[in-house]
Amino acid sequence: FSHQREIIKEIVCSTKSHPTADWIYSEAKKKINNISLGTVYRNLKTLEDIGSIKLIYDQNQIKYDGNIEHHHHLKCSECGKLIDAEINSNFNEDRIVKKYDFKPESTNFFIIGKCIKHTK
Repeated sequence: FSHQREIIKEIVCSTKSHPTADWIYSEAKKKINNISLGTVYRNLKTLEDIGSIKLIYDQNQIKYDGNIEHHHHLKCSECGKLIDAEINSNFNEDRIVKKYDFKPESTNFFIIGKCIKHTK
């Protein structure tokens, strides 16, 4: 248990915005004024390793997700907003293993479009 880790987890899990480490750091500084960016990164890695949060690779950015349930994302091509989406896919692990000799560990895909804010 680490007080800093719990604060960081609380920050990630309290938002649906899929924040970056820098954003998490700025929020953590409000609660723990002497926390370093390195401490935030180390704790994010630990939280990911123990399965308390998920990592999302969004082009050249790493974002964090407090929703650890299996889900995919909708991504707005205008503002970059990520929205959690429960989408059934025809992901068949056995077929992928046989066809490509590749064992998937997880799946995540983005559906790119425009959020309601940018469709009007």
